[in-house]
Amino acid sequence: MITSSYSPSSWRQRLRRGRASGRLSAVLLLLPPALILFSLFVILPLADAAYYSLFDWNGYATPSDFVGAENYQRLLGHSTFHTALWNTVQLVIVSLVVQLPLALGLALLIYRKTPANALFRLVFFLPYILAEVAAGLIWSFVFDGEYGVTAQLFNALDMESVYILADRQWAFAAIMTVIVWKYFGFHMMIYIAALQGVPKDLVEAARLEGAGPWQIARHVQVPMIKHAIVVSVFFALIGSLQIFDIIIPLTNGGPSNSTHTIVTYLYTFGLTRLKIGFGSAAAIFLFVIAMLIAFFYQRHAMAREDA
Repeated sequence: MITSSYSPSSWRQRLRRGRASGRLSAVLLLLPPALILFSLFVILPLADAAYYSLFDWNGYATPSDFVGAENYQRLLGHSTFHTALWNTVQLVIVSLVVQLPLALGLALLIYRKTPANALFRLVFFLPYILAEVAAGLIWSFVFDGEYGVTAQLFNALDMESVYILADRQWAFAAIMTVIVWKYFGFHMMIYIAALQGVPKDLVEAARLEGAGPWQIARHVQVPMIKHAIVVSVFFALIGSLQIFDIIIPLTNGGPSNSTHTIVTYLYTFGLTRLKIGFGSAAAIFLFVIAMLIAFFYQRHAMAREDA
């Protein structure tokens, strides 16, 4: 059954309103270049990756060894891929449970415009400015059990040093620590920008009613910046799926392939070993996960926020 909002007369009315407001001209002028660029740099590479994932191909010459879904079967049956998938899930959980609350707490402390707060904002935001590879190299020195800060600390305490990045139990925890340190400043700045837009009258009225800082934050400020939190969570979800350049200088996926994420797994077992078809299968798998998360989050969380 066709509802009135999708009836031909309704579409004609919308078209007339679009012509009158100039929106139709803007769409016809701006949309084609965007569609062409999107097709060239997103749709076509994805189509190529989906095609190559059906072949046993090393990246040279034309792929000819058609294997169908065999690459996907190998991927889903590979124990290292299971580890990479679980590590990626852990990154998502840590980002949502540790990184974002930390960023929000600090934002509530330093959102006011004072010279001291400006200094703290700069200090907390600095890790985000650093290149990922540089951050990984810095922390690899910190965790080094032979010459790094960790070694000096344990030597000062007259204890035997530990090699955190070489320990299967602690290596990924160290990586998650670095990722929280690297990106919490980005989310903190989103929250600060939103908090500075909260009307001061509301905060002052709550204070006059006897509300304390915790109650003001919980019942006034956080609900008022819900839109920023929704966007921040979306960035954290998608960003957690893309973690790559911090892990490579820290552990390169080791020890014993225990710190791979889906992206480093794709790089190690696909590109560096010239298994382009297999790597393309991992890329398509990652793309489908990212698309599903983006679709359902946009449809439910963001749509509810816009309503």
